[in-house]
Amino acid sequence: MNFDLSKEQQMICDSVATFIKDESPVERFREGRATDQIWSKDIWKQMGDYGWLGIAFPEEVGGIGGSFLDMALILEELGKGLAPEPFIPSVVLAGGLINDHGTDAQKTQYLTPMIEGDLSLSFAYAERQSRYSTADCLTSASKTGDEYVLNGEKVWVLNGHAADAHVVVARTSGNQLDGEGLSLFLVPGDAAGLTATSVAGMDGHRTAFLKFENVTVGAEALLGPEGGAQGAIELALDRGAAAACAEGQGMLQKMLDLTVEYLKQREQFGVKIGSFQALQHKAADMFAEVQLCKGTMLLAALNADEDTETRQREISAAKVQLSDGGWFVQENAIQLHGGIGITDEQDVGLYFKRLRVLNGLFGDADHHVGRYQSLPGFDE
Repeated sequence: MNFDLSKEQQMICDSVATFIKDESPVERFREGRATDQIWSKDIWKQMGDYGWLGIAFPEEVGGIGGSFLDMALILEELGKGLAPEPFIPSVVLAGGLINDHGTDAQKTQYLTPMIEGDLSLSFAYAERQSRYSTADCLTSASKTGDEYVLNGEKVWVLNGHAADAHVVVARTSGNQLDGEGLSLFLVPGDAAGLTATSVAGMDGHRTAFLKFENVTVGAEALLGPEGGAQGAIELALDRGAAAACAEGQGMLQKMLDLTVEYLKQREQFGVKIGSFQALQHKAADMFAEVQLCKGTMLLAALNADEDTETRQREISAAKVQLSDGGWFVQENAIQLHGGIGITDEQDVGLYFKRLRVLNGLFGDADHHVGRYQSLPGFDE
């Protein structure tokens, strides 16, 4: 398969790379960890002005009409600079759901301003007991007249601490593990009865625990059909997994680049350590794993909107490669840097921590191996 980028795609990558170099180097992320929000609304607005937030959305809602692959290429470049802006939760997850299932009014209220960089969103789906099950939901939405009353809790909500609005999964019927009966709701971030508790992650990012205590929303807040959101949730999380692979690919490439540069500079016994054949072999093996991650990531992005079986196969393969092959790159990058590789002053340690989080988001390696094995034709 030809993985060469088109002229337009290469221009997109070059523009994001230049932006990262000039406006969002890794040092910005390092300093931003001390703030409550970590990401910058000014940078988010610039991303909207450049068209990056709307690249995969249709023109009628303010987008550019590109593809998921175009968006993945942007995420890859953002990953190289550890840009902390909520691209995955706001654009890929919540934005994708609103684009697919929202009414014209909902798109006007939430999607178009998000594309322009004027607001950010989150997707609140995970609960304490749910692990990677999309059906396991205890948060309820009871209908009273033309309103819904939400009660429950969502955990580890990406961008939940700063989002202007949340796409929330709640159960309108059925039992805890039923696939049927799940619905999506658009809930303003300042809704009465909603409490967001900011939580710091190991990667320096912030997430939130959201608690809903009699949060009342109108019927116009229902996103898509009542009780029929299971398929939409699964698709959104698969897109999130593909996006995580794209961001992670950028980080792996950067870790490889940093390691090779270090091998060229560090001296031991009066010579550059990059001249040691054993270390050259390690670097070559790291390069091979990065290329494997690149190929599986591109296939996942190309198939992110295909039929369920094809989508799940390619995305699970990419997620496993990011976890296993990516781990090889990470551990060797740390080892070849020596003790300084784990210090906060070294960028390689920051990439390491973020990649550990990405490996667990939207299904870890064990989850995706199991899913891949369950697909039709695996044992034929």
